[in-house]
Amino acid sequence: MGTLVDAIVGGLLWLINLCYAFVHNYWAAILIFTFLTKVILLPLSVWVQKNSIKTVRMSPEMNHIKAAYFGNQEAISEEQYKLFKREKYSPFADLIPLVVQLALLMGVVEAVKRGTDLTDIPVKTGGVTLLIPLLAALSAFFMCYVQNRINVLQSEQGLVNKYGTMAFSVGLSLYLGFFVSIGVGFYWSCSNILSVLQLVLLNIWINPRDYIDYEALEKSKEELNSVREFMASKQKEDKKSPYRARCKADYKRFLKTPGKQVVFYSEKNGFYKYYQNIIEEIIRRTNIVVHYITSDPEDEVFGMESGQFKPYYINENRMIVLMMKMETKIMVMTTPDLENFQLKRSYVQKDIEYIYVPHDVNSANLSFHKNALDHFDTIFTSGPKNKAEIAEREQKYELRAKNLVEWGSSVIDNMTVSYERMLQEAQEGQDGDGKKTVLIAPSWQDANILDSCIEPMLDALVQTEHHIIVRPHPQYVRHFEHKIDALAAKYQAHGVTFQKDFSSNRTVYMADLLITDWSSISFEYTFSTLKPVLFINTPMKILNPDYQELQTVPIDIELRDRIGISIAPDDVGADIVSAVDRLLHDTEFSPESMRKLKEEYIYNNGASGKVGAKYIIDRLVARSGR
Repeated sequence: MGTLVDAIVGGLLWLINLCYAFVHNYWAAILIFTFLTKVILLPLSVWVQKNSIKTVRMSPEMNHIKAAYFGNQEAISEEQYKLFKREKYSPFADLIPLVVQLALLMGVVEAVKRGTDLTDIPVKTGGVTLLIPLLAALSAFFMCYVQNRINVLQSEQGLVNKYGTMAFSVGLSLYLGFFVSIGVGFYWSCSNILSVLQLVLLNIWINPRDYIDYEALEKSKEELNSVREFMASKQKEDKKSPYRARCKADYKRFLKTPGKQVVFYSEKNGFYKYYQNIIEEIIRRTNIVVHYITSDPEDEVFGMESGQFKPYYINENRMIVLMMKMETKIMVMTTPDLENFQLKRSYVQKDIEYIYVPHDVNSANLSFHKNALDHFDTIFTSGPKNKAEIAEREQKYELRAKNLVEWGSSVIDNMTVSYERMLQEAQEGQDGDGKKTVLIAPSWQDANILDSCIEPMLDALVQTEHHIIVRPHPQYVRHFEHKIDALAAKYQAHGVTFQKDFSSNRTVYMADLLITDWSSISFEYTFSTLKPVLFINTPMKILNPDYQELQTVPIDIELRDRIGISIAPDDVGADIVSAVDRLLHDTEFSPESMRKLKEEYIYNNGASGKVGAKYIIDRLVARSGR
């Protein structure tokens, strides 16, 4: 080791003496020496530039990995390793320039001491030599300032990193300037200044913008920041939640439960209705234990626990990590965008079959993000339109084929049963006044009926003899209750009823006609009661702006003029009364016509639960026989 150090020092001393032989001035000799070392080490500087560019070029994918597996450091490390291996990148290689610089500095210290007369140490000699520490500090500040602006890697660091590095470099340079010889301090200052010049030239020679997609980088930063903000708010809520201990206990209990065959996930209370018929049929036909996770601590399912039905409360924050650790044969969800946002496929068990169960019969191509269902293995389809657009999407974009199960709608099945029961009870009771009931039930999207045309609509309808009921969306009531109350006061004298209690659906079932805009309630209403709908053509809510890339017309659009009539908001005042009259009396919108449409557009009416349960049971049997 001593021989190696002596060789390095000897080489540096020889180079300094060579420079001195040309200029006969040690200050100038050290400046030339520093320049020559930069030239000699240029290949290393080029390598550092390219490696820095590679690091930043990988940053969008790195940010996506961090966002996708946020909170699971093990998964992040695994994905990072795959990325580094693919790109042939080693993070440890970044240490090589630092090691070389330190070795060079130590060699220079000894070489200056042995071969020059610039050996005064400012902290001891004082006087004019104190300018050297100041020069070293200023050169370090200048170098860091420029690096923070144009260095491909440093410019992408956060403010804390940038100014932390600057403070460290200035402090280190000041320290070196005081406690090493003035020759070394001068070398350090020259090195800092020449590093700036070298950086400028390297950025011209190897321009980072030729290799880095900065637009993608900014988008990835936004994605990661949104996840951090989301998780921060969730963690804050989690710490304050009175259910925190219960969530932690259920999380551990779920992970410790062996041999789970099927798991259902619900985001909140009320979502059980989407699974109800399937779960009840599984329990009725088999001894399979259904594990049911909900992110609502007050979900009604906790009153249903039995030997075959095990509910767990796991909040959204812990659910992100649990999904990565999931172990089961089948995972059933109504949550779209698997893999696209926080919820991921299992990192532990790769052969889980993920089944998507829709909330409604609406078009997934229109009302979801473009890739919302791409990462599921199986889709329970509500009808031929729903199935056709998913199949067309797979073919058009060359996606992996999914199992498209002809299922139906448990919600519509159960609403149909509830309606028939209510209808029977109404017939057994006293007769009404013979008047028709018109229900106005808008959506919660921008420019809905309540925001665009409610007053001309009511002004026209109160001139008829119909009962008029307005049932706003719960979210609209939550945010604009004052507007609802003002409308209720204005039309109270005309007998218009405004409903803010959503505990019962009787109003929906028993109405003779529904008026809505783009609410999914329209299809549920028509296919459970066999009654028509009057649609107001407010601006359509589109989550997938590319929905027209598919030839299959979304059911939301196609069915509007088959189960009812559509009119523009501006025409409401003039046309609504005649449209209502036609819908209530024209045989084109009779119960028999609606029944035919139901058979045409919805699979397995009255039997969706059996179909869904049979598929899951058959899949479990097939997997157990592998």
